Amino acid sequence: MMAIAIIAVLAALAGPNFTPLIERWRVRSAAEDLTSTLYYARSEAIKRSGGVTIDATGGWSQGWKVTHTQGDTTADLQVSTAPTNITMAQSSNKEKLYVDRWGMLSETSGGTPAAMDILLYPYGKSTTDNSAIRLCIAGGGRIAQMKRGAACP
Repeated sequence: MMAIAIIAVLAALAGPNFTPLIERWRVRSAAEDLTSTLYYARSEAIKRSGGVTIDATGGWSQGWKVTHTQGDTTADLQVSTAPTNITMAQSSNKEKLYVDRWGMLSETSGGTPAAMDILLYPYGKSTTDNSAIRLCIAGGGRIAQMKRGAACP
């Protein structure tokens, strides 16, 4: 009985120390999900000769989907659910990213490729939290992760 009491006390003391670890894991998981979605959208746009959109209507923290539009028909290619306890913001508050036939990303349909970034951090924390990650997306599609929400180079 004494051993169980000691283990319970140690577990109660160690519990709060796991919070930053869990937050870092959640942010990193959401960043990897979004990165894989961006790569998927680029490959589909090249395969389908453009018309691919990454749509985060309602905000990036609500999830996103990859769609393909051909003529008057729009089809969902991939749907990603909202990450848990994560706040996400795109640099210019756009809820759609467009991918042209060469796999270049832009913030407007038919627009010129542009660099952009998406910031991910734990809900209720600051953008410079140790767990924060900024995805820096070059116009050509290269994606870099910056720790602690640091500015893109």
